[in-house]
Amino acid sequence: MQCLRNLKALAVAAGIACLPFHSAHAAQDVKIGFIVKKPEQAWFINEQQAATQLGEKQGFDVVRLSGVDGQEVLSAIDNLNSQGAQGFVICPPDVRLGTVIMRRAEQYGMKVVTVDDRFVDAEGDPIEAVPHLGMSGYKIGEQVGNAIAREIEVRGWNMDDVAALRITNYELPTAKERTDGATDALLKAGFSKEHIFDAPQQNTDTSSAFAAASPVFSKRGEYKHWVIYALNEESVLGGVRASEQYGLTAEDVIGVGINGSGAAFAEFSREKPTGFYGTVAVSSTMHGRQTAENLYQWIIDGDKPPANTETTGKLMTRDNWKQVKQNLNL
Repeated sequence: MQCLRNLKALAVAAGIACLPFHSAHAAQDVKIGFIVKKPEQAWFINEQQAATQLGEKQGFDVVRLSGVDGQEVLSAIDNLNSQGAQGFVICPPDVRLGTVIMRRAEQYGMKVVTVDDRFVDAEGDPIEAVPHLGMSGYKIGEQVGNAIAREIEVRGWNMDDVAALRITNYELPTAKERTDGATDALLKAGFSKEHIFDAPQQNTDTSSAFAAASPVFSKRGEYKHWVIYALNEESVLGGVRASEQYGLTAEDVIGVGINGSGAAFAEFSREKPTGFYGTVAVSSTMHGRQTAENLYQWIIDGDKPPANTETTGKLMTRDNWKQVKQNLNL
């Protein structure tokens, strides 16, 4: 301690501002926030739990907070500041709030890392200054489309009898990337563009997707078979529930989601198969752990994380879901 005081005294005597030493933020002094837009969804529960477990292992505190809209996010940041947090990981409720969120974070001197959904500026371009970790939305969407195309072939369906329900949320860039990827993969496999029907959803959960999907099935009764895709598995499940209400059987529906969470596990555990064929699983546990690790190292060592890190996924079906779950530590 005497040596440290002497070094600081020398810096002051030389007219140099005291820069923080690596020991300035000992592990036990570090506190970070983890703010998510849908705290009740399994994906975000897993992320926050993984971050908390890493903190317990490495000796820093993680404060888990909800940010379902802009006002709640700003309140969460104020809360973190009052607790002495040095930064936070966030999946924003609206990526266009990035500038506002960063202004508040900078006011408090907090470091910020985004997970899953990336901040964009007024022109819709990614805010490169904020480190991000998320899925490669387009590539994962392609995995969804390819999985659907293969299953159509396995079932021997006539393409003329097949329609696609595309549950969309184009206000969220990540969602558009995923559904665009799936659409392009289907078109490359020979699917007809005229057979793809949009169901715009108000939210990204099952009930919203169900409400969006139901009218589409009612208006398009001429098709024998249906495929369903969206930005996540909760939305695909909403489409599957709507198809069941309309009278379609599991044999006539291929729904493929994205994530690999409790919603998919519950569906695969049903006694009888449903139209939910599979999901492209990504490790939410890894996302939570890695972003927390990145932020922690940035705080204690000054090592800023990469500007953008993208992950891909593994197709999980009723046949292999337990093994994939174990392999990805879901």
